[in-house]
Amino acid sequence: MGDIQFNIRPLEEQDLNEWLRLRTRLWDEADEDDHRAEMVDIIEHSDSQFVAVADPGDGRLIGFLEASIRSFAEDCESDNVGYLEGWFVEEGYRQHGIGRKLVAFAEKWSLQHGCTEMASDAELGNDVSLQAHLGLGYTETSRLVHLRKRL
Repeated sequence: MGDIQFNIRPLEEQDLNEWLRLRTRLWDEADEDDHRAEMVDIIEHSDSQFVAVADPGDGRLIGFLEASIRSFAEDCESDNVGYLEGWFVEEGYRQHGIGRKLVAFAEKWSLQHGCTEMASDAELGNDVSLQAHLGLGYTETSRLVHLRKRL
């Protein structure tokens, strides 16, 4: 594929359909209405939530990252924590530094919002995500399995 030219930037209004397309690739268990509701919530709370996109300049996005400011994050010491809520790079564009630059953009945004820590999570068994986080300097702090029983 060679060198990929792209720009990391904040989400803009013209990106909404592409952001939705990429969100449904990352979180395919949610329906489109759920995605749209979450997207509206993120946009309406821009003081504490943020979206960065990877834009190659051809009208399609090749990646995105959603971040937030949380008052609590597992194993963090502060009460103002930047959090990687989700990030995704299309398969054909991985291993070109796009994810790394998306995360760096979110970390900079978090610093600008007074954060001194950044946190994230990965589902058990998602070794690709875990390795990506570790490769960016994140350290594993704990593992958790959620359980439920229908009564």
